[in-house]
Amino acid sequence: MLNCMIVDDEPLAIKLLQSFVERTPFLHLSGAYLNPTEALSALDADVHLLFLDIQMPGVTGLELSRLVPLSTRIVFTTAFKEYAFESYEVQALDYLLKPVSYPAFLKAAIRAKTFFEQDTQVARETDASCLFVKSEFKLVRVDFDNILFVSGLKDYVRFHLADGRRPLIALMTMKAVEEKLPRNRFCRVHRSYIVALDKIESIERNRIYIGSELIPISEACQETLKERIGGL
Repeated sequence: MLNCMIVDDEPLAIKLLQSFVERTPFLHLSGAYLNPTEALSALDADVHLLFLDIQMPGVTGLELSRLVPLSTRIVFTTAFKEYAFESYEVQALDYLLKPVSYPAFLKAAIRAKTFFEQDTQVARETDASCLFVKSEFKLVRVDFDNILFVSGLKDYVRFHLADGRRPLIALMTMKAVEEKLPRNRFCRVHRSYIVALDKIESIERNRIYIGSELIPISEACQETLKERIGGL
């Protein structure tokens, strides 16, 4: 659920946006304000999304946008197309031209929802440092920093470790492993291999060198690998 706030000096515009918020299941209205100064005093980090009119007396929407918490994303609403460029200069998430239709509003709301979901996923991946896998009838902690690569064979996987221990064998699929490992640190390079990006020593043709191990890169995974490491 995204908490949102509306700031507009036109009561009818606020009423319209309120009705749109009520129609959108993943939005919750935290407040609606005619006065931008009052809105600023009520705005806190719990507000995810701010629907903000640009042209208002006293404090403009562009001026207000520079004062909101960094965690709050902005969708500008205005009747003037010429403000579009300025709205992106302040890193607005989207721009809605009045009169706002519900399809356009919903598109912006879905874009915001996707943004916050991705942001949450990145934070989760950044905070996590390990996973637990079931091996030999017990749960074993595997630190991400200790993983060189993962190889798969039918319903089993092997975690090849940097600390020199023998590979850890676990009863799970490669797909399940891929979902548990942070995408910013690991990449599926073959049907049977997932590699730690920071453990790659070199790449030659369709092969990855990690220590003395030679790992194939399948054609289907080449583009993904290029994106993750910034190009081969």
